[in-house]
Amino acid sequence: MDAPADIDVCPGCGSRLRAVEGPTHAYMTSSPACWAAFNAVMAREYSDPGLMAVHRLSVDAWAVQHPGDGSRRAIQSVGLHLARLMVQIEQGLEGEAANAAMLGFAARKGSLPDLPPRARYAVTVADVVDAVEPDAHRAAVRRWAAAAWADWADHHDFIRRWAQDG
Repeated sequence: MDAPADIDVCPGCGSRLRAVEGPTHAYMTSSPACWAAFNAVMAREYSDPGLMAVHRLSVDAWAVQHPGDGSRRAIQSVGLHLARLMVQIEQGLEGEAANAAMLGFAARKGSLPDLPPRARYAVTVADVVDAVEPDAHRAAVRRWAAAAWADWADHHDFIRRWAQDG
């Protein structure tokens, strides 16, 4: 089914958002509306220190849903963000500990293969952008991150092994 003219379907995550004119990410494939929604989520998190506990989950969920242009940096982005989602969701790492794990993974990012994008994502930034109250935002981001990780279930074993091999 085609989207109405005022709806933009993101080529990365498939979100359906009100169409806007504007930029997109440099190498992660998205619509201008999806990029704008992600930036609205980022602005909300940066403006409220109480939301920073879920900030990396937001970044990682958006990144793995926008695999990009096939460049080496796009391939590495998906793998690194999947690995950080894994340590947050499965190992309970948060904040700086999750970031430190990702920095460790980054030393080996050259060994990450191109992982095929998903055909569909269960939860996207479109399900988060309107959750403006802090508790609603945190809950929406946690649902988004858990769903994004689940959407990549066929690559969980690979990501776990790759993360351990360091």
